[in-house]
Amino acid sequence: MAFLKKPIVLLLAVTLVIGLFVYRDYGLTWDEPLFYAYGDALGYAYTPANWFTGHFDLGKSYGPSADDHKNRGPAYLLLAREPVYLLQAVGVEKASAWHLLNFVCFLLGVYFVYGLAERLVSPWPAAAAAALFAFQPMLWGHAFINPKDMPFLVLLAGAVWLGFRMADQLMDSPCDTSWHRLRHIILPALLLGLATGNRVLGPLAGLIVLAYLLAQRASWKLLAWLIPYAALSTLIVIATWPYLWERPTRFLDAFRFMSDNPTVLPVLFAGEVYRAFDLPRRYLPFFLVTTLTEPVWPAVIVGSVAALRRFVSDRRRLLQLLLLLAWFLVPLLYVILARPPIYDGMRHFLFILPPLFVLSGVAFDILIKRVRARAIAAALIAIVLLPGWIGIVRLHPYEYTYYNSFVGGTAGAFRRYETDYWLTCYKEAVQTFNDLETHPVRLYVHREAEVALPYAAPNITVLDERGVKSQITSGDYILVNTRTNEDRQVFRDAPDLLTVQRAGATFCIIKAIQ
Repeated sequence: MAFLKKPIVLLLAVTLVIGLFVYRDYGLTWDEPLFYAYGDALGYAYTPANWFTGHFDLGKSYGPSADDHKNRGPAYLLLAREPVYLLQAVGVEKASAWHLLNFVCFLLGVYFVYGLAERLVSPWPAAAAAALFAFQPMLWGHAFINPKDMPFLVLLAGAVWLGFRMADQLMDSPCDTSWHRLRHIILPALLLGLATGNRVLGPLAGLIVLAYLLAQRASWKLLAWLIPYAALSTLIVIATWPYLWERPTRFLDAFRFMSDNPTVLPVLFAGEVYRAFDLPRRYLPFFLVTTLTEPVWPAVIVGSVAALRRFVSDRRRLLQLLLLLAWFLVPLLYVILARPPIYDGMRHFLFILPPLFVLSGVAFDILIKRVRARAIAAALIAIVLLPGWIGIVRLHPYEYTYYNSFVGGTAGAFRRYETDYWLTCYKEAVQTFNDLETHPVRLYVHREAEVALPYAAPNITVLDERGVKSQITSGDYILVNTRTNEDRQVFRDAPDLLTVQRAGATFCIIKAIQ
């Protein structure tokens, strides 16, 4: 019952209710159909009847895009697929069912951010930090439509939080029996295994926990408990990733592949189109500054400076603070110095964000302690959260396209930086088109026709424009997107029938061919 009195419960309840009202509004991203098909195919590997047929083929568990997905850990897909099927059974269509489960996963991440912050400050400022995290428009959008990067952020944050708690329990209870110590490591090992079974960078959480113990000169007897911790997490990785069943060392192959991240995707940045491997060093720092709401960085800076002063004589909290900073800074410096291929804004690096919001909790703690009147403190916190709320409302359901006022908002970023790079606007565009055209027509799609197909009415034939441009004739229509300003090249003289816009930015257009 003590848990129910914590402010985080109110925050989670409010965000869940909002999510239940809006989860059906989000369109498919171009990454989702094949990724969810991978989740469907996983059932083959976990069906015992298939193991003894004499024709068991692991390749059947990789889905229709095996080469693209088999070396991506499917731990989250494996956890979420059955709840998704239950939602489908009660009438929720597939994409919306996944979007709701993705959002529930995000709420778990909100709780983990709260848990990490509460290790440094009291519950109310920790809840304020979690709220600042939860109501970032960019993160709110990814919470529904991103089944790859957001679950990794969540699992990694959970693995670090539970790992810190495990380390404290081992150090603070030296007389515990072996069984009690084993119980301390089970849940942290589970989260570490799931994080690693979702992305190859999952072991980062284990390294942070190891550093926490080593820096406190934990005895070798205590450090020995990291062996079952690592062993159990390794077993979970293998159990949740069929690609590793034939040869667990394939994990190293996947790690090398993902480190190289080979891609030649074009990326719009500062008004120029680059290849993903040739972006300037400022790419990731730019998105860190411009896609979070304006109060975030002041809160982080104030919180970091105050925490360094406050915890200088508190060894454990100081270590946690330094490790949180390392969690953020090491990957950032890697990107700046090594310049690996990168694209889609900072979505591949969402996992480095939790430390920022944890540190903001110290700033909220200062605010609450200095402003004695609770009503005034609550009002000031609401003002800090206000830009996020406004961004969510103005951009819905394209919150992930958010840019702050430092670049003139999403309108200022339009045509200079990517906005709806995942083409989620196709849902709104096609559903609006359904209402305009009641006769049989052909709708060509310039890119990723399978994302538009589920939303088309029976009278609309959706076709892929690639390779058949010469077959498009007067009376047809074409759906184009503004990623890398493609709409300016594709049938640029055709008149616009409809556009999908938010906050001064256009995301996609349906043109009438004449």
